[in-house]
Amino acid sequence: MAPTSEEIDLPTRPAMVPAMEMEIVIPDEVPVMTLPNLTFFPQALLPLHIFESRYRDMLRDVLATNRLFAVAGLNSQVSGQFEPPYRIATVGIVRACQKADNGTSNLLIQGLSRVEVQDIVRETPYRCMRIRALASKPGAESEENRRLHGSLARLIAMKQRLGGGVPGDLTRFLKTIEDPEIFVDLAAFSLCENPRLKQKLLETLDVHKRLELLTAHLRADIDRIKLRKKLQGDLPDDRIINN
Repeated sequence: MAPTSEEIDLPTRPAMVPAMEMEIVIPDEVPVMTLPNLTFFPQALLPLHIFESRYRDMLRDVLATNRLFAVAGLNSQVSGQFEPPYRIATVGIVRACQKADNGTSNLLIQGLSRVEVQDIVRETPYRCMRIRALASKPGAESEENRRLHGSLARLIAMKQRLGGGVPGDLTRFLKTIEDPEIFVDLAAFSLCENPRLKQKLLETLDVHKRLELLTAHLRADIDRIKLRKKLQGDLPDDRIINN
């Protein structure tokens, strides 16, 4: 189910970032949605349903300008602050938007760049933040990252074969991605169900470490699936406690 607007030493990267066939300037200030239980990644496509008045205003303004806004996770560990965002978020561009007669909108936003949240500029009529665009770093030789990329792809395919909830079309799509950074970001966005780990993966600018973190997570997932199957034997899921 798509999130809703209600629910829903660092290096600097160059201001120009590729997005499909054009280059887009990441501004110093952007509107932002701060959403619980959501971590948005570069290159990922995120559907959103916009119905709150503040986000209707935000969407109207971004569609009239550069179509850019940030999506930040809500840091529930911080108290005494209105909708505290995580320090690292993602700026995206609205790729499609459909407005309903009642004023709500369904949109699709594509992630462009990790950003560091430096300051909250204002809260009304909607939240705007001062940001700094961030660049990933390889963290290892390209050959080593390609090796980890291949290992991670095999683990994803194994989890899918074991019935671990990985859609077959997602596995096939990920196989077409050659860039290790894009691959690990899309795999993390699509497959990681641990909110803290997912945010950590977003905050990890070292691509090699990002690959290692997600690989370790998937290995542990696969081990749990195998153990469950061993304990379950021929019993159905709802009677595994009897084994």
